[in-house]
Parts: sequence; C-alpha cells; structure tokens
Amino acid sequence: MIDLHCHILPGIDDGAQTLEDSLAMAEVAVANGITHILCTPHHNNGRFENPKYEVMEHVSRLQEELDKRDIPLTLFEGQEVRLTGETIPDLLNDKLLTVDSEDRYLLIEFPSSDVPSFSEQVVFELVSKGITPIIVHPERNAVFLEDPNLLIPFLEMGCLAQLTAPSYIGVFGKKIQKMAKLMIKHNMVHMIATDAHNVNKRTFCLKEAYKRLGKEFGKGKVQSFQQVARDLINGEQVEVEQYSEVEQKRGLFS
Repeated sequence: MIDLHCHILPGIDDGAQTLEDSLAMAEVAVANGITHILCTPHHNNGRFENPKYEVMEHVSRLQEELDKRDIPLTLFEGQEVRLTGETIPDLLNDKLLTVDSEDRYLLIEFPSSDVPSFSEQVVFELVSKGITPIIVHPERNAVFLEDPNLLIPFLEMGCLAQLTAPSYIGVFGKKIQKMAKLMIKHNMVHMIATDAHNVNKRTFCLKEAYKRLGKEFGKGKVQSFQQVARDLINGEQVEVEQYSEVEQKRGLFS
C-alpha cells in the first residue's frame, strides 16, 4: 500500500522527533502493509518551515538508514503545505514539493478551525499553473464539519481531497468519524492516508481503514482509492466519481 501523508522525518516538525522514532514508525508501517510513503512535513504553517531542498536531504538520509537496516520501505519527498499568501511566491521560488515528479499534484491544508477568505483565489492560481491541489483531512476542519458542502467550490475548481484514516476508524471521535463516512458517501474525498505522526495514537491504521471502507462501501471503492494513490505518485491523470451535495435535515447533515 501507498501512504500519501506521513510525518516520519525526524526532528523537523511535530511528527517523529528522533531517528529512533522514525525507524519505529517505519517498522509499524511495514507491519501494516505499507510499502511506499510520501514524506509530508508541515511547511509554512506558522510553526514549521520545511522548504523543498531541505526536505529532499532529510528523505535521502532517512532512506539510507532504512536501507542499512533492510526495512522494505520506499520514501518519496513531499510537503503538507499550509495555504497562505506565501504559497504562490513559495511555488515560484522553488520552495514547494509536489506529490509527483511531474509537478501535477500538491498537498495543501487549511487551518483546523478556518478556511481563509483568500483560499479560493490561491487555489485558482495553483490550478491555472497546472497544479491540482489535494486538500488534506477536510473532515477535521471546523468549517467543513459545520457544512461539508462548503468543500464543493474547491472540488468544482478541480481540487482533490484526502481523508485521514484515523478519522474514519474513530480515533478523533464520533462526530469526525461520521463526517468522514458522509464525505466518502458523497464522493467528496478521493483517497485515504494515515497522517501518521508517531506509533501511539496518531499511527498507521491504513489496513484497518481500508477494511472498514470495503465493508461499508464495497471492494470497488477500496480499489478506486488505492488506484488514486498510485496515479498521484506517478503523476498520472486521476479519475474520480462525481461528488454530490449533502442534504441538510433538521439541522443535521445525513
């Protein structure tokens, strides 16, 4: 399996803090059936700055450590980019890492409690430059939790969305779990990734998430999500199902 969101690089954000942490995460990932990981440290989120070439060096060093220990895990370079007014300048100054070597897909995140008013404009500029933004963990964003249909304008512009595995299996509580399922049902999310930070609460549970996905939505949905992950890492065109609006009944989304 491919994990397209992971904070496994040591000492550069709120994920693994030491090489030992990274190696422990790698062992758990492999045990979970993961063969490839996109390393996605936070970038420009107000706490952490991890520009492109620094991330590339960190990935290279960690891959060497994995190879020395015969841990069968392939790492790719990426970032989790906070969408700000600096996103386009960072792109133009070659500070951003896309998901793929073709520079077609970019992981972006909003603040957990907000979707800034400038977001649509920045997304439009990214799309106009041939980049498809992938919005990470929308099910955990307070704005989309309140009204998931507010994600639709971004989907209409061509964005993809990435669900977090722990959200779907209930690690972050029932409200977020319910929203995760709702977004899958309405084709508002197109892939699952771990967003793993450690080997404790925020760890690798991709196998469990796919098992649940198959049980609730069928094997076809599992195959679709896994194909999207492969296509993204290869920089190929992604095929997704048409999203649908969520109906609101008596103040609750269903």
